[in-house]
Amino acid sequence: MMKKLAVAVATASTLSFANMTHAEEFDTFIGKVDSSMTVTLATDYIWRGQSQTDGAGAIQGSLDFAHESGLYIGAWASNIDSEDFGGSSVEIDYYAGYGGSITDDISYDLSWTTYTYPKNSSIDVEEALASLSLYGFTVGAKYAYDPSSSLYTYVGYDFSLPYDIGLGLHYGLTDTKDPLDGVDGDEKYADWAVTLGKTMLGLDWAVMYSDTDLGSDCAYSDQDSCDANVTLSVSKSL
Repeated sequence: MMKKLAVAVATASTLSFANMTHAEEFDTFIGKVDSSMTVTLATDYIWRGQSQTDGAGAIQGSLDFAHESGLYIGAWASNIDSEDFGGSSVEIDYYAGYGGSITDDISYDLSWTTYTYPKNSSIDVEEALASLSLYGFTVGAKYAYDPSSSLYTYVGYDFSLPYDIGLGLHYGLTDTKDPLDGVDGDEKYADWAVTLGKTMLGLDWAVMYSDTDLGSDCAYSDQDSCDANVTLSVSKSL
């Protein structure tokens, strides 16, 4: 069984450290709209502590449109390991949502995402997200409801260090409702990550350490895909 049927896919923002955006605002008959594009080169594509590229590098990009009301839509794509994804070598995600601020320190986000895998649509996933950010902390839940149910809850904390270095801490818990490896074993697993980021030479640089407690429950052909990983990334505006 493909792992995407055993564990739900993350949102497009999958601890996607150091994505630098280039935004352009323009007026329309329905109000002001911001458009933004991102491109990221990374040594790996990590999703909830697991490598989606079997340890290989990743090229990722996104295109987003946000209305002044808080509504937004977008698309995100990355290469993935075709052997682990039943012949699909690309993941393309489409999402829509609504976000806003209650105060300068408190904000929220509600969204829906569909994760698609060309050449293997049987593992496409639908997921809903709700999150709340306050004073540097973010708590959220992601519920995958199609083709099978799965709940991902997480907490993160972001703050600034000296020399304009950003530090991000993340902890998440996945409840698949079914055995993680598709046959037996636990139904839940945890992932965690620590990310350092800094802007230099017009580029956003980041290094992330991530890990899980999956152990033998890893659903990949290469068990190393679920072990501790250090990932480097660089992003630039288009």
